[in-house]
Amino acid sequence: MSWALAGPLAEALDRAGYRYNGVAERLGATAHLALSRNETTPAMRATAGGDHLDTLMRLWLLQQPVPLEDAEAALPGLVDRLCVEGVLRRSVGEVAAAIDVRPYATESVDLWVASDLTPGLDGSPNAVSADHVLGISSASTSLAQMTVRTPVSRALDLGTGCGVQALHLAAHAVNTVATDVNKRALWLTNLNLALNGISGVNTREGSFFEPVAHEVFDLIVTNPPFVISPATGERLVYRDSGLPGDQVVEHVVRRAPQHLTSGGLCQILANWAHVEGREWGERLGEWVTDCEAFIVEREVLDPAEYVELWLRDSGHQGAPDYTRRYDTWLSWFEEQQITGIGFGWINLRKSASSSVTALAWPHAIEQPIGPAISAHFDANTWLALASDDALRASHLVLRADVTQETVGSPGAEDPEAIVLRQQVGLRRAWHATTAEAALVGACDGDLSIGQIMAALDDLIGVPDPAALVASVRTLVEQGFLQPQA
Repeated sequence: MSWALAGPLAEALDRAGYRYNGVAERLGATAHLALSRNETTPAMRATAGGDHLDTLMRLWLLQQPVPLEDAEAALPGLVDRLCVEGVLRRSVGEVAAAIDVRPYATESVDLWVASDLTPGLDGSPNAVSADHVLGISSASTSLAQMTVRTPVSRALDLGTGCGVQALHLAAHAVNTVATDVNKRALWLTNLNLALNGISGVNTREGSFFEPVAHEVFDLIVTNPPFVISPATGERLVYRDSGLPGDQVVEHVVRRAPQHLTSGGLCQILANWAHVEGREWGERLGEWVTDCEAFIVEREVLDPAEYVELWLRDSGHQGAPDYTRRYDTWLSWFEEQQITGIGFGWINLRKSASSSVTALAWPHAIEQPIGPAISAHFDANTWLALASDDALRASHLVLRADVTQETVGSPGAEDPEAIVLRQQVGLRRAWHATTAEAALVGACDGDLSIGQIMAALDDLIGVPDPAALVASVRTLVEQGFLQPQA
């Protein structure tokens, strides 16, 4: 695309109110939810007024042809030029979208994102080309929400797709490199950078770390093509690496430390196999070198459910060879002794030594989760330097969002259970003893842990001080207590 055209296009979109909030308001809750299910009828009703915003929403969000005169009114002087550049298609009296352009917003960004058209609207066939470039998805938003947003000098978006992560990284990285093996993905990424007036991002073609050989970064983010399959048949670049099983994720985990600065982060959204006779966290931990790893498993699918999910995604459900594909995939899972497929986050921080924390956490969390991931690493760094004596001498504070719940019979003198519960981040819960709850309640930074323990011993008795110190260590690790700033 002639990038000089991106500026006038952005001005036209802005003038029409084609921003996330304006579109959401025009759609309303019912149409918005229906569109998330790929159903356009409620949105067609909501955009029947015929103004410029309605025209652009029908053209791109709903993938409906619009009258030529309406398109030219909403995009003055641009329709023919956009057709030449492959953004629109023109027929007699009508204009249709050739690619998707839609508003996207979070608390920190307000952007437009171009990608290939969304397949499967209103139950239409959803087969896509091998070089299909996915737009905004649950995976891309999950990765954006888990990314630590500390300002950095250099960042890498590995396998950029349409460039969503690069757009985010540009806001807090001085320089960003975005790579992809798919030339069409890089074309769309460059379009998105130009459309949003973003500089400081360099796009490079190549597989995995090849385009950045011998380079290091403060932050690497990636949503690799992680679908776990036998690597047979046609390949969809956005989801299939060409490597069998979870080898693509293993490859990224093993190679990433070579491309991280000291203390640098690599954050991966991924699938991994649950293999019979192996503990999943231990298996993934074997891939980790020269890094602290914080691995969080958010969901586990059984093999049949997983195969159905991805055969639907590729448009094969209902196809003549659907059952053959299904059976081949399940047979391969059986041969590999794969009993389930985990989905979640792999966070690596470059360090002098390796350690692994693997957490199965299917529970509700608060987004964005990036600050909680950063806090986990900070807590581990502090704890690594704190002996038990240093821990006793430290002044800790209770995190402001933590609440206490007590469970017991009405009128009972003592509760049956005490639960400390986080309201933000991972929203962890801690079933506390009376001594633990009392200690946590006294952690306002004034007294050291040793002083609080001595006071508790006088009041209620502390039969096992070493166990209480161990509990304090875990409470810091899990984010209930924090070193005084």
